Amino acid sequence: MTPRDLLLGSFKAAIAAADPLLIVPPHLPAPPKGRTLVVGAGKAAAAMALAVEQHWPSAAPLHGIVITRYGHGVLTNRITVIEAGHPLPDESGQIAAKTIFDSVKRLAKDDLLIALVSGGGSSLLALPVPAISMPDLKSITAGLLRCGAPIQDINTIRKHLSLIQGGRLAAACKARILALVISDVTGDDATHVASGPCAPDPTTYADAMEILRRHDCKVPDAVRSALQQGVRGNMAETPKPGDPAFDRTENNVIATAQQSLQAAAKFFEAHGIRAAILSDSVTGEAREVAKVHAALAREIAAHGQPFKPPVALLSGGECTVTVKGAGRGGRCTEFLLSLSSELRFESNIYALACDTDGIDGTEDNAGAIATPDTSTRAAQLGLNAGAMLANNDAYGYFSALGDLIVTGPTRTNVNDYRAILIT
Repeated sequence: MTPRDLLLGSFKAAIAAADPLLIVPPHLPAPPKGRTLVVGAGKAAAAMALAVEQHWPSAAPLHGIVITRYGHGVLTNRITVIEAGHPLPDESGQIAAKTIFDSVKRLAKDDLLIALVSGGGSSLLALPVPAISMPDLKSITAGLLRCGAPIQDINTIRKHLSLIQGGRLAAACKARILALVISDVTGDDATHVASGPCAPDPTTYADAMEILRRHDCKVPDAVRSALQQGVRGNMAETPKPGDPAFDRTENNVIATAQQSLQAAAKFFEAHGIRAAILSDSVTGEAREVAKVHAALAREIAAHGQPFKPPVALLSGGECTVTVKGAGRGGRCTEFLLSLSSELRFESNIYALACDTDGIDGTEDNAGAIATPDTSTRAAQLGLNAGAMLANNDAYGYFSALGDLIVTGPTRTNVNDYRAILIT
């Protein structure tokens, strides 16, 4: 196989390890005495719902509703799939979230709630507190995304502006709850995936206010007022660890970045390439993270330390991009453009960076690939890597080279996948 084939094959292996149709069925419980309601939100929610349908006894009652991103739906029979806005919430998600919340509140003690939770659910499960409007929620979400705030910080604020997130869905339910979680966050804590609708929330209104101050984010007056009311004790806090609501709740994380990295490593090793998993929880500015990876790759290529070639360096996690330019792109292509600029591009180094959901930022690509002739071809086309990086236009750079990777929706999400192959 060529280096390009190896990189693309490893990415496919990483995605397959998080395929809902394969990983959901082993975790399904026996039907309860009463009814089973399936709810969910996230980029994997539709595929997860289909997996439940395919493996649930036909004679056992089953109904429900899940929300996924536009274009990520699948055909189901017993569970309704609604498509809504991501990364910015919209009215479709709000209506569906209200339906979910009302349905959950009607469950009885002998019923079962199966919650299908995956990355992207924070935006999709949009049920703001009465004090703020949907335009307010869109505005604060857009501001937080542009300022490069980590997802944990963004979700702390979302939880305290929501009627359903931060464990509030679990608190509203009288039935037993099984939450099946596909993690797209570093650390794989269920409280951060889709803002933890069924998980206890250790954060507070005061934490949310501190995050706004730290990131100097422009905030609608209604949002600031709502959070201040919470700090003063005029709005109920999210349910905390130890709350009785979680005595009947199980949060089961069934897919992680680590599992996908291990699958990719096995792929490389099956083709005679040593694989080193650097970390499943890399964070920080994408362009800065790339500089560290470039230094390591150069050390291996030049001195055989700390690994002798051939070797594949694998990492996952979620980098951030502080948007200052007017270009297009996401954190994976930004990482790769910065990496390319640092390496310029070494003769025996190849690299791929993709988001496992098939969407880099808000674009139509999963990521991109870089090869030893990347910089040469870019120069021939008159592309200035430094200028395009400064303009946050990594998409334009790799699009012009024909090196974007387009998969379409994968209907799963275990965050970013990066592979650097030194031959």
